[in-house]
Amino acid sequence: MKTTYFAIAALFLGSLSMSAQQTVGPSETGMLNAPIYVESIAKQIENGTLKLADNTPKEGHPKRRQGNNVVPGKGFPKGDDPLRGTQLVVPTRDSQGVLEGFLADVSSATPSDPTGVAGHDHYMAAWNSAFRVFDKTGTPLTAELALGTIFPGNNIGDPIIFWDASIENGAGEPRGRFVITEFDSSPNGFNVAVCQGPDPVNDGWHVYTTGFGTGSFPDYTKFAAFGDVYMVTANIGNSNRVFAVERNQMINGDPAQFVAFPLPGIRTSGFYSPHAFHTTNDDPAPDGTPVPIVYMQDDAWAGVTDDHLKIWSASVDWTNTANSSISTAQEIIVSDFTGVFDGGSFSNRPQGGGINIDVLQATMMNQVQYRRFPGYNSVVMNFVIDVVAGGGEKAAVRWYELRQTADGDPWTIFQEGTYEAPDNKDAYSASMAMNGNGDIAMGYYTSSVSDRIAMNYTGRMAADPLNVMTVTQEELKLSTNANPSNRLADYVQLSVDPSDDETFWYIAEVFEPSRRNWVYHFDLQPPLSVEDQALEASDLQVVTLPGNKFDIALQTAFEGTVAISVIDIQGRTVAFNNLEKEGNSYNYNLDMSYAASGVYIIKMGSEEENIFKTTKIVVK
Repeated sequence: MKTTYFAIAALFLGSLSMSAQQTVGPSETGMLNAPIYVESIAKQIENGTLKLADNTPKEGHPKRRQGNNVVPGKGFPKGDDPLRGTQLVVPTRDSQGVLEGFLADVSSATPSDPTGVAGHDHYMAAWNSAFRVFDKTGTPLTAELALGTIFPGNNIGDPIIFWDASIENGAGEPRGRFVITEFDSSPNGFNVAVCQGPDPVNDGWHVYTTGFGTGSFPDYTKFAAFGDVYMVTANIGNSNRVFAVERNQMINGDPAQFVAFPLPGIRTSGFYSPHAFHTTNDDPAPDGTPVPIVYMQDDAWAGVTDDHLKIWSASVDWTNTANSSISTAQEIIVSDFTGVFDGGSFSNRPQGGGINIDVLQATMMNQVQYRRFPGYNSVVMNFVIDVVAGGGEKAAVRWYELRQTADGDPWTIFQEGTYEAPDNKDAYSASMAMNGNGDIAMGYYTSSVSDRIAMNYTGRMAADPLNVMTVTQEELKLSTNANPSNRLADYVQLSVDPSDDETFWYIAEVFEPSRRNWVYHFDLQPPLSVEDQALEASDLQVVTLPGNKFDIALQTAFEGTVAISVIDIQGRTVAFNNLEKEGNSYNYNLDMSYAASGVYIIKMGSEEENIFKTTKIVVK
């Protein structure tokens, strides 16, 4: 057993960088293939060249492990997780909850690997091997389209979508553009497409293919934007390394370079999933700032003596790429954790009514999200751990906020928590982000031997007590059927809305009965009073009596029973006559001739699907 003295020493060491950090040079440099300009989706519709999604059932690439480096019986803790139980006794509070929710697709892929983010006016979702664009009420703006619509001749899959928030779009226009990626097999590598404006339907794309081989197939590819670099990580076997590509050139559609780096001193369980820091908002690190790359290190693995985080810094010189280098890693000692389930098996935790599923152990979950504040930089990250001593096993989320006081300084732990679901279920496959207020949201799955897979979220406000989530868990979507495979989505994605830098978007897969990807837009802020709801409702309508009717429409398609409620400014439910449904568009007429003058809140939607539209009317 570790002594108290050693634990104190470990915490002290965890706040320091390695005293003798060294650097190594790149393993390869060169040019990406010349960019291809791909016409906008709107133009392809006009030309009749659009490629629709192929929904033929598709098995994903098998997860690859280069030998299991877990040593039976090795590693701490020997008892329960040392942070276990803290979360379960914390008082929690409700949030405003779901603002929008909609079905992104019914997937035929195993797994579907959902990914998606919001821009200023759109939400773009993707899965294996297709994508679709929506407006921010969930109304589809395109059909389900093959990835080959953007990537000529390539429709292999594993897309990743992110919003590059710091790209200038011209005077008076919102900043930011969508970026979509997928892997390639001719040769093994990856493709990157940068939208040439903020509109993924009407703006064209500059598409880059690697121009080099990754050796093995680039399994579990992840992307991040940081300073003047797009950094790529992938599980590529004995040649494992990371790749920096020239972001500023790619934004403009110009020839772009790449630099490949090893990660000195990395240890794995046989699965390789480091992640670079991704910039969440429109305040990027200055060009030339070293790019941080992080990976968990479990002392149950061969070659690891204590549980810690490794953070490498990749310095890229685009003027002379041969001068680029990567540091040996800063090591941050953390509270003990067990990151191994069933000896490393990919079928490791139960689900109600189905076979055991893979909860994505030994993986830095998508994405590791970074942002800058006055006086410090912050990053949030998570991975799944086993919190129960002995052979019982229970999955929970180990999460961190790290901070540094200035660019290039060592990273230190600002807060560290173990999030256990409050209902004795497993919690896993989480995705985290921090908004401009410093509030943190986390979307994640739950399940148990008797409970099916569900989408949930929790979070915390910046001023809350450290190391715990303080927002009451909200179940967003419960599967109606079991997952027939041990493969659950290899990643999900939670991101911040760039329009308000406050609310969050979350996409994940459930089973109804097949795989379906759902998107939810939610707010962590406390629930509004009825009066505040009236002031902040999405629409303001003025109705003049007598005899006028008020039309309300739910813009999002959903399944379930439509319900409508009307409350007055004091919060009392009001009944109106002549409530009429019109067709299948969920348009309703309210005959307001029965209403007294005043302000009313109308909430329309489905309790079953947890989808609502709220609007305010003023009757005069």
